[in-house]
Parts: sequence; structure tokens; C-alpha cells
Amino acid sequence: MNMNKLMKQAQQMQAKVTKMQEELEQKTIETSAGGGVVKVVVNGKQELLDIQIDPTAVDPEDVEMLEDLILAAVNEGMRKVADMVNNEMSKITGGMNIPGMF
Repeated sequence: MNMNKLMKQAQQMQAKVTKMQEELEQKTIETSAGGGVVKVVVNGKQELLDIQIDPTAVDPEDVEMLEDLILAAVNEGMRKVADMVNNEMSKITGGMNIPGMF
């Protein structure tokens, strides 16, 4: 394969990755835990944007349960964002796993 052609393909792929990253910043995932008493919103950059806690989930006698619900919702949100990023990345790389690409 011609080195110039390979370099051009790499540059095109990098441009697509950059565009994808910009688009992912605008996408959000909402998840919940405890039947919806804790809701979180995470963006494509894996930033936690919002947490909503139903007042019924706040029990001063059982703070651990609320902490667990928050952790569950946030972790699920982060997992879904990672899946979304991997899905978008595979569209660009044609399913090739390129270490360090993303």
C-alpha cells in the first residue's frame, strides 16, 4: 500500500473521529434507578449533567440506600455512554479495534 495513501486515510479517519467527538458532546443519555426515584443525565463526554432525586427517596434513616441508587444510576449512564461511543467509533473504523484511538 502506498504510504501517501495510508497517511491520507489516517487523516480522514482522524477528521471523522474529531467530528464524532463534537457530535457526542451534544448527545445525552438519561438513566434511572429505584424505579425512577433517582435520574441522571450524562453526555457523550462522560460528564454528569444532571441528577434528579424524588423526595420520597430521601430517608434520613437510610442514606446508604440513596447513595446506592445514585451510584447505580450514574454507573448505568456511564456504561450506556461508553456503549454509544464504541458504537459510533466502530462506524468510523469499520469495526477495527484501534488501540488508543478513543
